[in-house]
Amino acid sequence: MPAEIPAAAPPVAPAVPDLATVQAGGKRAVARALALVETARGRPELVALLDAAAAAGKAQVLGLTGPPGVGKSTLTNALVRRARAAGRTVAVLAVDPSSRRTGGALLGDRARMKTDPDDRGVFIRSMAARDRLGGLSDDAIAAVVLLRAVYDLVIVETVGVGQSEADISLVADTVVLCIQPASGDSLQFMKAGVMELPDIIVVTKADMKEVARRAASEVAGALSLSGGAGEGWRVPVIRLSAATGEGLEAFDAAHDAHLAFLGTDGRRAALRAAQAEKWVEEAIRVRFGTHGLARARRMAIAAASPFAREAELARRLTFEQG
Repeated sequence: MPAEIPAAAPPVAPAVPDLATVQAGGKRAVARALALVETARGRPELVALLDAAAAAGKAQVLGLTGPPGVGKSTLTNALVRRARAAGRTVAVLAVDPSSRRTGGALLGDRARMKTDPDDRGVFIRSMAARDRLGGLSDDAIAAVVLLRAVYDLVIVETVGVGQSEADISLVADTVVLCIQPASGDSLQFMKAGVMELPDIIVVTKADMKEVARRAASEVAGALSLSGGAGEGWRVPVIRLSAATGEGLEAFDAAHDAHLAFLGTDGRRAALRAAQAEKWVEEAIRVRFGTHGLARARRMAIAAASPFAREAELARRLTFEQG
């Protein structure tokens, strides 16, 4: 009689670190934590880590959006260099459209980022948008929450055309819309209602001179019709060439001015509270549909922190379905 083959031991789930460990552990610790965001969703330890990160978010989150080829990666490279020269740590999250075959990031924006791999003050990661077109998946939102608790500046770069670009407002303190001269982008974005989203508009490739000036004028006209980002803030239109450096100082000034604007009258705290509420709603809607979201809105949940709230709502809705 052949000897029985012992059953293989079940795989041991990787441990989820606490926030202090991630903050002190450098790039490797951050990379491991982001891997857990994609593989350990729903585990209580990960929920606790993400809620701690949400409460400790210190970074300025800059969201860059616009169509492919507009120059977002070139601008990101320039902004990273300027931030590092000023002594600030930077994380870049490049959210790419998903491959239909593998589900992974299709364009691989990380390959276009030119940074020193030995620089411990810069962290770059690509993530797939999955089913959110050019927007942010739940994993990408969680990644931004984690990164903003570790670094001084987080740049989120997305690819999207039309309403899919609205997802960047779920995580960014400052939304930057990039438009290319002579592309007709300003008219297309005006039709899609995208002009209501950005806090700053950048017309890239300003070295095209007259063409860039004409595009900036068209954008300003579109803004006057749409009303811009919101009450109390006038959206600046900046002509910028990341390759030559033209307009970068004007961009820094506009970004600083918007951060100062958010720092008055509790605007930043209100913005982040509204974003956290939206994270929960979007996560429930994606998983359980609009009917599930309607049921979730009627549930009384004691947890105030967003990821614990999402986990509890998901648990109850799953129990209802079972």
